[in-house]
Amino acid sequence: MFLTARNILKAWLLLGGFVAAFTALGWWIGGLRLASVFFVVCLLMAATVFWYGPRIVLASLGARELTLAEATLLHTTVERLAARGGVGRPRLYVLPSGHPHALSVGRGVSSAAVGLSRGLTAALPPAELEGVIAHELAKIRQRDVVVQTPVVVLAGWLIEASRIGGWFQRALLFILAPIAASLVQILLSPRREFAADRRAAAICESPHGLADALIRLEQVNELVEFSASPVTEPLYTVNPFAEVGIAAMFVTHPPLAERVQSLRALDPEWRDKLRAA
Repeated sequence: MFLTARNILKAWLLLGGFVAAFTALGWWIGGLRLASVFFVVCLLMAATVFWYGPRIVLASLGARELTLAEATLLHTTVERLAARGGVGRPRLYVLPSGHPHALSVGRGVSSAAVGLSRGLTAALPPAELEGVIAHELAKIRQRDVVVQTPVVVLAGWLIEASRIGGWFQRALLFILAPIAASLVQILLSPRREFAADRRAAAICESPHGLADALIRLEQVNELVEFSASPVTEPLYTVNPFAEVGIAAMFVTHPPLAERVQSLRALDPEWRDKLRAA
C-alpha cells in the first residue's frame, strides 16, 4: 500500500513539477503574460503524457496489439495471472523484435498494457514466460507504470530535443542526457524490481519460474543484439542494453544475480527439492 501511494505521489510530482518549472521559466522570461501561456501549454502537454503516454511508448517501439484470435492461450494465461494479481486484464501487445524482452506501461491497474516480444514468446518455456508476465503485472499492481511511463516519455523528449541542435547536436546531447538520466534515477529506484519479483513469485506460487527466466534472459542478452532508445530501459523486465556510454546513465535495474538470489531465498529448500526430483 505504501509503495502504491508513493508511486502515485511521484507521478503527480513529476507532472506538476514539469508544469511549475516551465511556468516559472515563462515568468522569468516575459512576466505574467508569458507565464500564463507556458502554464496552459505545459498543462496540455502533461495531460497528453498522462493519457497518451502508453500509446506513445508502444508506438515508438513498433508494438502491435495482439488479438485474441492470434494467441488465445497467451491471452488466457495473462487473464489468469491478472486475476491472481488483483489487476484488470491488460491489453496485450506484440513487439516485433527477435530479442526476448517484455515491458508494461499504463495509467493504473485498470488501464495498462503488457508488451511481449516475438523473441520472448519463442525463447521461454511456459513456466518462465508466466514468471515474466507476472513480474510485469506486479509492476501494474504496484503502480510502477504510473511513474515509469511518463518518466520515459519526458526523458525521451529531452533526448530528442538534442536533435534540433544541428551542428551542436552532440554538445546539446551532453547537456540534456544527464538531465534526462537524473530524472529517471531520482524517480525510479532499483528496489521496485525486487518488490515486483516478490509479488510475481506470489502470483505464480513459485519464485523459480521467474528466477530461471532471469538467468536465461541474461544469457540471451550476450548473444542477441538489441536496438532501442536507452531511455526505455526502466520499462523492461531486465536491462537489455550494454551498460556503456549513454545507456549506462539510464540503468535502473539491480544486478540480475541479486534478483535471482532474492527469489531463490523465498524457497530456501529448493536445492533439496531438486535433488529429490
